[in-house]
Amino acid sequence: MRRYQVGAHTKTDLKVHLIWIPKYRKRVLTGPVALRARDVLRQIAVEHELDIITGKVASDHVHMFLQYQPQQDISKIVQWLKGISSRGMLQEFPHLQKQFWGRHLWAGGYLAVSSGNITDELIQKYIEEQEGEPTIDDSRFTIDS
Repeated sequence: MRRYQVGAHTKTDLKVHLIWIPKYRKRVLTGPVALRARDVLRQIAVEHELDIITGKVASDHVHMFLQYQPQQDISKIVQWLKGISSRGMLQEFPHLQKQFWGRHLWAGGYLAVSSGNITDELIQKYIEEQEGEPTIDDSRFTIDS
């Protein structure tokens, strides 16, 4: 069932599947780092009025399937998610500062795919099948170790 966002004169259903990786594709998103990354990304989404449909923090990449508003640019959304989370994560975890010199946790690029060409269910199934079974019972945003 579609969840439309309603504005004064609009009804929208804009969704994007985002994927990005830590620099050098290092497998650092495990344990407390992964839990904190998930929480920080959730907080950023709430602050910027993004709806997380599903997502996963894997050891070496992040998947997020988001619903966003028409006035928001995907590049700006990625800038918020990666920039704010990088700053916070590097401050909280000193061992990451040693591995990622230059104050950048995330690699420069990202993948963004709209859900217009395939169904939402197919994207959700794809994310759920990434790197095995979820380790935390949270259907809205799981973490793999």
